[in-house]
Amino acid sequence: MEQQNAPQTPKKVALHTLGCRLNLSETGSIAQGFVDRGYEIVPFGETADVVFVNTCTVTDQADSSCRQLIRKAHRSSPEGRIVVAGCYAQMDPETIKAMQGVDLVLGTSEKYKVFDYLEEEADQVVRTDKTAEFYGAATTPSDSHTRAFLKIQDGCNYVCSFCIIPQARGRSRAISVAEALSEGRKLTDQGFKEIVLTGVNIGEYETASGEKLVDLVSGLLNLEGLERLRLSSVEPNTLTDELIELLRSSPKFMDHFHIPLQSGDDEILSSMRRKYTVADYEKVIAKVMKAFPEAGIGADVIVGYPGEKEEQFKRTFELMRRLPLTHFHVFPYSKRKNTLASRMETQIPFAVKKERVKTLMMLGEAKLSLFSEDQIGRESLVLFEKRGKDGLYSGHTTNYVKVKVQTQEELNNQIRRVHLTEMKNGELLGKLV
Repeated sequence: MEQQNAPQTPKKVALHTLGCRLNLSETGSIAQGFVDRGYEIVPFGETADVVFVNTCTVTDQADSSCRQLIRKAHRSSPEGRIVVAGCYAQMDPETIKAMQGVDLVLGTSEKYKVFDYLEEEADQVVRTDKTAEFYGAATTPSDSHTRAFLKIQDGCNYVCSFCIIPQARGRSRAISVAEALSEGRKLTDQGFKEIVLTGVNIGEYETASGEKLVDLVSGLLNLEGLERLRLSSVEPNTLTDELIELLRSSPKFMDHFHIPLQSGDDEILSSMRRKYTVADYEKVIAKVMKAFPEAGIGADVIVGYPGEKEEQFKRTFELMRRLPLTHFHVFPYSKRKNTLASRMETQIPFAVKKERVKTLMMLGEAKLSLFSEDQIGRESLVLFEKRGKDGLYSGHTTNYVKVKVQTQEELNNQIRRVHLTEMKNGELLGKLV
């Protein structure tokens, strides 16, 4: 009797993402590509045949984190093929190439061709060609996220003095409205209840696509099966009255915004080549709060920008204290190669930057705590994500406050009404209604 061949063990792949929600959407699409080719996804740090690291290069710390992850990948999978892709790979491929164990270095566009390169099985490949082509991406079930990130735009035409991302990702380009709606339908068909629109600068959508962002958003808000929609970071100069009114008119849009500030001083904003003043920013926040009185609002800020005087930092601190900002994203200025700010002679000492970051972070933590306390006694619809080690199930309110509940039910990817009851050990707790 002829002996049957034993079933072949599937290859394993481990993936790790650094950086923004845009990177998360891209890793999600690539993860699905591995699954479609028969790979089993295992947690990063476990032994795998392929380890894929999608990198970020927005700061020196991001670069350092990337290198640490590459070393961890080699330790966990010494026989596996290590692929380093994305923005850091685009900007500094030679450093990555020299690291032990790295097989493939693929830039921001080449990472989508990872499967072709893996089939070639060459000793080492370094490809960082940029392209004007738009590569779509979205979270997939393979990526195990509850919220779906849908990429609608890539690249940036702005030339902010501190930013390396236009060099890493190229000029602005975008998906069409029809393609975005098609991707949205796929996501709802896969069971996702919430979509987050992502891009480098989604406010540039119309410039990049020739179509209106409000038409794309309106189409998604009318999608059957979609229950919640959020926008990722939107530049203040691109958050139009028309867009705010559209968002206000739909119960599907969540009252949560992320509006980068970068500095609360006009002289610094001008040096940064930002496209708004402090007064412009204040007007945008006022419009958002009028339309969404309970909104959570996140803001990026850079401290220690070259030449930033103490009084200029204090203006930033006072502005962020005074405005209804709830989620602070604070970064020390980091010199990025070939940017205008990197050539400025008035660089701020590391110790000063560190202290300013600490000061703003403390303010941000206090404001988020107060904002969370203000939710007590209210009810909110919460999209639940996972059960923690403490046994409590956690999710986020509409205005993006994390809440935990005690329950025996399995609530993953369910939207439930929650009565917000108390703050305990710095965490907002609630009860299912």
